[in-house]
Amino acid sequence: MSSSNATALESARPKVFVTRRLPDVGLKIISSRCDPQVWQDRLPPTFEQLLHAVRGCSGLVTLLSDRIDAQVFDAAGPQLRVVSNYAVGVNNIDLPEAIRRGIAVGNTPGVLTDATADMAVTLMLAAARHLKPASDEVRSGNWKTWEPTGWLGCDIAGKTLGIIGMGRIGATVAMRMSGGWNMNVLYMSRSEKPLLGVPFSTRVELDPLLAASDFISIHTNLNDQSRGMIGRREFALMKPNAVLVNTSRGAVIDQDALAEALASRQIFAAGLDVTDPEPLDANHPLVALPNCIIAPHIASATFGTRDAMAEICAKNLIAGLFGEPLPAAVC
Repeated sequence: MSSSNATALESARPKVFVTRRLPDVGLKIISSRCDPQVWQDRLPPTFEQLLHAVRGCSGLVTLLSDRIDAQVFDAAGPQLRVVSNYAVGVNNIDLPEAIRRGIAVGNTPGVLTDATADMAVTLMLAAARHLKPASDEVRSGNWKTWEPTGWLGCDIAGKTLGIIGMGRIGATVAMRMSGGWNMNVLYMSRSEKPLLGVPFSTRVELDPLLAASDFISIHTNLNDQSRGMIGRREFALMKPNAVLVNTSRGAVIDQDALAEALASRQIFAAGLDVTDPEPLDANHPLVALPNCIIAPHIASATFGTRDAMAEICAKNLIAGLFGEPLPAAVC
């Protein structure tokens, strides 16, 4: 191939901006068909840096931390054809504006179900049994002896689990906890769900779920109805031994109200993989509470899950760039 032909071929490759370094399996797919510019810093680009980086791009690979709206679309230019979000949620993208401009949007559903369900179960167990503060006592050298009444936690087997949002992840949590710990399951959902492998499950409204559940796991999407849905009124309905877990979106919970409920022992404990904002300010009251475990949004952080997400994300991008249906299309 002549150098002129090679240059022409290279220039035909669509320009894309990737807002964070993805697992190699995804970047290899993107690099095989595109001219990618990959943001290399650990922290995401600022909005101003994002506006500069997207200029002239035909495709974008984005994360939940990236605000993608009309300003970004304008900065990119009319040739922008696709935004591929490396996440299930797309709350960071102005979908009506993307639809109006004919920009395809994709996400990465399905592949993180097991990993996220496992994280919800992990947080339930850890919060119920004081795992973080008890481990900290050992590390600090303050463990003195075995105590008959020390670090008493909540029993799990045979208790009632309330699930808010019975999608794929919620159903998987229900199956794990019903089958492994013989828990009764209450769930809140827009429709009745046939839960195979969950012998005892009942669809209820939010208030009776909160009042009856020993463990509450949140798996709802973030929207106008769910934003701030768990606040002071809802905490007042919960049992004093209730353990609350959130692996959906931080904004579903009023975090100041949660801190008050935990500090006053209105509820027993909480386990959070998501906060609002992320990262949560280190001075927020939740951070210092011994009965609150906070993980840095790692529910999908397994090798297999992140690789699978990267592959779907890359294939969404390529499909949108070359006029094909996205494998996982949002719009």
